[in-house]
Amino acid sequence: MLTNRQLFLNHNAQTSDTPLLIEINQASGVYMYGADNTKYLDLISGIGVSNVGHCHPKVVQAVQDQAAKYMHLMVYGEFIQTPQVELAVKLTSTLPKQLDAVYLVNSGSEATEGALKLAKRYTNRRKIISCVNAYHGSSHGALSVMGNEFFKQSFRPLLPGIKHIHFNRIEDLVQITEQTAAVIIETIQGEAGVRVADTDYMKALRKRCTYTGTLLILDEIQCGFGRTGSFWAFEKYGIEPDILLTAKGMGGGMPIGAFISSKKIMDTLSHNPVLGHITTFGGHPVSCAAALACIDIIKEDALIESVEHKANLFLKHLKHPGIKEIRNAGLMMAVEFESYPVLKKIIDQAIKNGVLTDWFLFCDNSMRIAPPLIITDEQIVEACSIISSCK
Repeated sequence: MLTNRQLFLNHNAQTSDTPLLIEINQASGVYMYGADNTKYLDLISGIGVSNVGHCHPKVVQAVQDQAAKYMHLMVYGEFIQTPQVELAVKLTSTLPKQLDAVYLVNSGSEATEGALKLAKRYTNRRKIISCVNAYHGSSHGALSVMGNEFFKQSFRPLLPGIKHIHFNRIEDLVQITEQTAAVIIETIQGEAGVRVADTDYMKALRKRCTYTGTLLILDEIQCGFGRTGSFWAFEKYGIEPDILLTAKGMGGGMPIGAFISSKKIMDTLSHNPVLGHITTFGGHPVSCAAALACIDIIKEDALIESVEHKANLFLKHLKHPGIKEIRNAGLMMAVEFESYPVLKKIIDQAIKNGVLTDWFLFCDNSMRIAPPLIITDEQIVEACSIISSCK
């Protein structure tokens, strides 16, 4: 009989020639448990997803309760479904007054797609600006605004009218003009290796977009839901987006995303043409129930309030001699080493020793650290000790 490993390689589509091939039977809190009872301390949260930990009891209960009531009923936007309504209300309660309309989708990539369509529809413009080394998803539209040619070259032609500027470079903002429909930008650049913008840059970006009538799309798919030490990363910059993207940490482990804007802007998708964006499973009621529980956990357990303290513990205890630099925005961290080969050996050894880390698409000499926000001080110290001892 073939093993699960062999069946996986034979029948599951592969995304690389070297998958990790770790088989997990169970996950709870900050730990995942392998088939042979090995335990892994998860420092990447499924790439920024499990902000409240794996299988949080309140999320599991919410999923079970909703699944027993109803699951898929109708394509998004036709029926009044309580979990969708309650989630939209709760999301908007965390946001500035103008961001009062939520379009629930399946993923971060779909949130990007919806936002790009919305910007073109509202402004009646066709040009989009994004950043060098930006990552907004892997579907065709999202790939078009990705800022790294290596991952795009095999899939061209992509969307026309896309221009890339440099993140954090104020002089590039003059490229935003009255022909620009939108600037889409990560509030904190993720796959570039956690690049944090200057406040002056973000304020200048907001001012330039307002001046030219360009919509500002802030992508908080990775950095939202408390990861940086505020519920939304843009809060620290004193600016507001015209469209906000969220996903990953939103669902407590369930697939969900959203693009959020003002009702005035969002209503343009409802006519000329009708059904400007359609999604069958977007806002799935079970995922919405999980997201509602996730927001409650973050707030009730004061997880955001401890983010800076926990980040500082990582900064204090990560003492590997090969570290060149550590960049972070709260618990969204990049630990830079000399090269990818050096880092890969450390990552592999850490996994063998029970700590799961990763690297970044556009910054492969940096280690990704983005643990569940529920991680304890003791678990941080333990993880740092293991990483620091790897060679």
